[in-house]
Amino acid sequence: MLAAVLGVAAIGMLVAGVTSFLVQRERVDARIDENIAQEVEEFREFAVDGIDPVTGTAFTTVDRFLEVVLQRNVPDRDEGLLALVDGEVAWEPASGVSVRLEDDPGFVRLVAGQGGTPRVRPHSVETETLGQLRYVTVPVTVRGDPAQGLYVIAYAREMEQAEVVDAYQTFAIVALASLAMVGAVGWLVAGRLLRPIRLLRDTAQQISDTDLSRRIPVTGTDDISALARTFNDMLDRLELAFAGQRDALDDAGHELRTPITIIRGHLELMDSADAADVEEVRILVLDELDRMRRMVDDLVMLAKSTRPDFVHPRPVELDRLVDEVLDKARALADRQWRVDARVTATATLDPQRITQALLQLISNAVKYTAPGDVIAVGSALTGAEVRLWVRDTGAGIAAADLDRIFDRFARADVGRGVEGSGLGLAIVRAIAEAHRGTVTVDSRPGDGAIFTIALPLFGAAAADDLVEEEA
Repeated sequence: MLAAVLGVAAIGMLVAGVTSFLVQRERVDARIDENIAQEVEEFREFAVDGIDPVTGTAFTTVDRFLEVVLQRNVPDRDEGLLALVDGEVAWEPASGVSVRLEDDPGFVRLVAGQGGTPRVRPHSVETETLGQLRYVTVPVTVRGDPAQGLYVIAYAREMEQAEVVDAYQTFAIVALASLAMVGAVGWLVAGRLLRPIRLLRDTAQQISDTDLSRRIPVTGTDDISALARTFNDMLDRLELAFAGQRDALDDAGHELRTPITIIRGHLELMDSADAADVEEVRILVLDELDRMRRMVDDLVMLAKSTRPDFVHPRPVELDRLVDEVLDKARALADRQWRVDARVTATATLDPQRITQALLQLISNAVKYTAPGDVIAVGSALTGAEVRLWVRDTGAGIAAADLDRIFDRFARADVGRGVEGSGLGLAIVRAIAEAHRGTVTVDSRPGDGAIFTIALPLFGAAAADDLVEEEA
């Protein structure tokens, strides 16, 4: 990321610098041509109107004319002047001029060889000692004088552009320093921003299925810090899920070990020659195997409860659901079956899972009640919440057991000899949580128990409202 930023910045600086340098160089060349054109124009005006300052009359010789021109004209800083008569250097500027054209024999031969051919438009030539020159040559003749003169105006192009070159050399140095500074600051900033990602990587490498306690320290408020917080939240959920799985496996191992021990013990002590003993052991083994199968089925049910497709919600009429559950429950035992309340409303839920949960609560109520006791079912609508409950008039539940009866393999009273795997209420809680709801219990010893499933309505409307809307 840092290399990409520096690369783009370097390309941008390079394009800007090169473009600006080329533009400035073209401007320098244009200024040179303007200066040369101005010099030629002034020279022509003097040739027309000028007089010899000594005689006060018109010039009579080419040599004298060029002498006066060179005396009157002071070259610019990077300008050179030269006067030739019949191909030989006749006059040159006074001392102190930076560009001495006469010091470059090659250039002198070049312009002398052009003779009377005028070059009044600037031309460029590469010289040995003065570098690249931009020059013009103006032929000079005076009436009555057979001599041929040549007036040369030249600018040292490299000297004129020296300031531009120096400026952009400085620009290049500053640009490189800026890139280095941007790189250093970017390295520090990127390192600070990406530190949570490195910590995330290191933490992920150190996490194992036996140690999910590692967390990423987060102090910032940027997007990377938010990612680290999300990762920590994920680890919290994973740690909780793994802990639940370990507890479930430990509990399952403990519960399954008992029937296996019972079966093994009876098989070892069985007298295979005694038909009655064999039949008795066979019945016991089948009973224990059935109990193990029910336990495994319940564990599979709990494992599936965390899957997204565990429930399939759809609109359900609550009054009809309560009646159907009660009709199915009447065959379980001889009890006084009642409906405490029946709400006429439509809720969005999975009717099969909710029926399973209510029947599980009713089955528990049957186990802890006697013939003639009351078992009641009810439904109500409280705001945006659906409440379904099962009430019984059994022995009730001790206060110490209320917080743990929904755990796997937990029983309120293990001394009664009540059959069951201890997973029924855990399944009820899983079904409620899959609907984003809860299950609670209200009970006191001797006063029975009320198990309540509270579910969100999911925007469903009362049946009467639906009828009015359809009308």
